[in-house]
Amino acid sequence: MNKIHFIFLILFLTACGGSSKVLNEGNAGTVSAKDYPYIEKFYKALRFKANGRLDEAASLLQECLEIRQNDDAVFYALSQIELMQGKDDQSALHIEQAAKLDPKNTWYIQELAYMYFERGNYTAAVENFKKLVEKEPRNIEWLYGYAESLAKAGKYQEAIAALNKTQDQTGPHPELTMQKYRLYMEAGKNAEGEQELLKGLELFPSEPSIIATLVDHYFRTRQEAKAIAMLERLVAADPNNGRANLALGDIYLRQGKIDQAITAIIRALPAEDADLDSKMKLLIALYDQVTVVSDELLNGLDVLIATYPNKAKPHSIKGDFLLKADKEVEALKAYREALEYDKNQYPIWNQVLIMSYQLGEYEALYAESKSCMEYFPSVATVYLLNGVAANQLRKYDEANEVLSYGLEIVGSDNALKAEFYGQLGESAFGKRDFNSGKQHYEKALSLNGASNLLRNNYAMRLAFYNRDLELAKSLIDQVFSNGGDLGQYYDTYGLILFRKGDFQDAKVQFEKANSKTDKDKLILEHLGDVHFKLGDSTKAMDYWAQSLDAGNTDDILKKKLADKKYYDPF
Repeated sequence: MNKIHFIFLILFLTACGGSSKVLNEGNAGTVSAKDYPYIEKFYKALRFKANGRLDEAASLLQECLEIRQNDDAVFYALSQIELMQGKDDQSALHIEQAAKLDPKNTWYIQELAYMYFERGNYTAAVENFKKLVEKEPRNIEWLYGYAESLAKAGKYQEAIAALNKTQDQTGPHPELTMQKYRLYMEAGKNAEGEQELLKGLELFPSEPSIIATLVDHYFRTRQEAKAIAMLERLVAADPNNGRANLALGDIYLRQGKIDQAITAIIRALPAEDADLDSKMKLLIALYDQVTVVSDELLNGLDVLIATYPNKAKPHSIKGDFLLKADKEVEALKAYREALEYDKNQYPIWNQVLIMSYQLGEYEALYAESKSCMEYFPSVATVYLLNGVAANQLRKYDEANEVLSYGLEIVGSDNALKAEFYGQLGESAFGKRDFNSGKQHYEKALSLNGASNLLRNNYAMRLAFYNRDLELAKSLIDQVFSNGGDLGQYYDTYGLILFRKGDFQDAKVQFEKANSKTDKDKLILEHLGDVHFKLGDSTKAMDYWAQSLDAGNTDDILKKKLADKKYYDPF
């Protein structure tokens, strides 16, 4: 017999306690020749088991049982094989049989204890764990198993006593405190559970698990003041505890302590134990309450972005806070970065498109709205904004096409339909199709007669192309009658007067327009035009230069500056 296999056999037989029946059935420790076939069969079964040939091993062991029905070692070996094969019920039957044959065998008792526990027979598990603990009172693993079985069996006080014995062996430990607290709570003894935690806190004053459990306990028992105090203690003991900081931040927000809330939230942003959605939920709540966006908060949002580098949400929420801080350009950049990681969020697209329009970034608006249409082909406003950008870039045919398609999917929103017709009017005027341009604007006003902006744009186009100036003046008069007081309205009125040759009154209107805006490039150009017509070429050149500095890249303006003279825009 191979020496290694022989040693394996002896170890197995010693563990299961059945070697006496296999090797010396009968008397005086002798083995007769008639025992050899049985022993060889049993050994061969163990060898098959060791090599993973489970079916063959089980078959040989069954043959052994046909020869001897009282060998606990065979039953134990069969139980192990069946457990490996997933035959839990058969395995249980065989380990029980082995234990009946050798009721004092510790290995069998242990197998039974854990088996009964896993199968939910907690009364039987308690019985077997109790035997184990009586054999070895200092065995911590068995004490734990005994306590857990008692708890599952509803014997909470006995389970706590078992844990106290464990503590006598190991000394105090936070995990034992937590276990006993849980048992007290399951037994409905809230006060005793709280006291157990407080005793544990005396022994381990900075232990986060005990403090966190006390926080939860106080909240559940509606002792909010104690809960908040304990939560603050938890954060002091464990400053990187994300969930604790989020909870504290939420409490401070509800109490109106915004600065303290911000501090707690910032601490939570890089924490791995709190998920992104929980952080976002609290940041959104903070956004609704904060009035001043500090650099500290923005830096914290950068940390959030670094923590989740491939997620859109951190970039998006940073964009929201930057927008609240009146940092439009940086906010737009943040929203665009959000879209790099998630192009399926229309609210982010909407922010990007609207801000690109407001900032006059028409090249970007044109490209971004085209991309957005691929993801949201049924949202009419995306087509409108693409048409706006195309008109601004003088792509009038494209504008007409996309606006005509978008108009078909608007639905019953007359105000939005009016915007489409207004932009169709812009593209028609751009192509010098003045009749169609007027028809589109008239249709727009029939749908939304209250819009000062539509009237102004219509009047501006008529004035720009020097067409039907009386109609243009009538339109802008209606705007002023309706309470319109924007710089662009005065600019339109000034352009109408300019076209009529009334340069002095036009200058007055352009100056009003300039006083109500912040370096509008078109108004500055118009001021240069009117000063040139009034004979002041020095002021004209100054205003044209200011218009150029304000971002006006029109070729006609550049020609005015180069030649130092006025040119009509068309």
